[in-house]
Amino acid sequence: MAVNVNRSVSDQFYRYKMPRLIAKVEGKGNGIKTVIVNMVDVAKALNRPPTYPTKFFGCELGAQTQFDSKNDRYIVNGSHEANKLQDMLDGFIRKFVLCNECENPETDLHVNPKKQTIGISCKACGYRGTLDLRHKLCTFILKNPPENGDGGSAKKEKEKKNKKGKDKENGSVSNSESSTHNEFDAPEAVDGEDDDEDWCEETTEEAQRRRMGEISDHAKNLTLSDDLGKTLEDRVNLFYNFVKKKKEEGIIDSADKELLAEAERLDVIAMGPLILSELLFDENIREQIKKYKRHFLRFCHGNKKAQKYLLGGFECLVKIHRDQLLSRVPHVLKELYDADLLEEEVILAWAEKVSKKYVPKELAKEIHSKADPFIKWLKEAEEESEEDDEDEEEEDKDVEVVYDSSAREVKVETMKPIKKKEEEDIDIDAI
Repeated sequence: MAVNVNRSVSDQFYRYKMPRLIAKVEGKGNGIKTVIVNMVDVAKALNRPPTYPTKFFGCELGAQTQFDSKNDRYIVNGSHEANKLQDMLDGFIRKFVLCNECENPETDLHVNPKKQTIGISCKACGYRGTLDLRHKLCTFILKNPPENGDGGSAKKEKEKKNKKGKDKENGSVSNSESSTHNEFDAPEAVDGEDDDEDWCEETTEEAQRRRMGEISDHAKNLTLSDDLGKTLEDRVNLFYNFVKKKKEEGIIDSADKELLAEAERLDVIAMGPLILSELLFDENIREQIKKYKRHFLRFCHGNKKAQKYLLGGFECLVKIHRDQLLSRVPHVLKELYDADLLEEEVILAWAEKVSKKYVPKELAKEIHSKADPFIKWLKEAEEESEEDDEDEEEEDKDVEVVYDSSAREVKVETMKPIKKKEEEDIDIDAI
């Protein structure tokens, strides 16, 4: 579900949107960590590198962070809820994204490692200023400037060389003047090397047209289109045609992010799995689940409503390929469960009630009947996991952590229960 970039603005037609943060907790004990599943998409909507908000979370929480750009994995150590991180992201947006004048997110950062300054410019109102460097994240930004930043030193060096070359051709600077100029320790602004020269903008019509053409892609994608004014059925049909076109063009395998972005734009994320099931699955669904797992995860992870639509899409698929799929219902459900596309709670709730929303009631009963072995296995597995948790809690009671100042590692020792000899040796007659 998309939310306003500036969440203090309650207007539902606010043009700047971003995906809601999706956080997944992995590991146990000291190795527990929170993976921000869609950090790349969120960062793209904010026009900032995904490392910046991730590092901001680490600074605010006092936790270590890990970045794996190749696999799009951005991790904050410890267990953290998505809602808590979403609230924290608002702080990052206020400090490092929104314009101080118009509060629009159409801003760019200009990092000058030489002067240790971070400038911010707004494409909406033309505001230019500098950030407060007291926050710990600023140190990280100075060491890791944005790749697309226009305040880089390489560009300025090139401009200086071109300028010096022109001066030599025109003979505007004599040797005597240059030597005299170099003898004085003049400020950088006098030398013509001030980084602030990039901060001035042309006001001609041509320059304005050029700047309009340079508006960031994230702003274009976030612009509220007229399609949101259409009915739900029309928007679903638009999404259906979008997915179908990607499939016909042969680029559906790598279009998972585009599909999610289009669904967000049309506000049909929950119904996305229903459309994807119809276009991407057939009688070979078990192999196709593995192939398109990433596509469905973008819609179903943490979204129970989307998972219910996925079950509905599966029922429709069984109706179309009844002979091939009806007997394989428990196997397909197991594949969907193992792929993390369906949560246990959603499956058990679906199994309790037979619905005729997607298929005739008689067929729905048959599907539920065929699913019984898997449902039974799922319930038994849940009971066993609860028993294991109780056993682990009992074992933990007999474990004591021993700190040794001479050792580098923490020792864990199992303590044997101490028998109370006094109680055993009490002689009642002696009392």
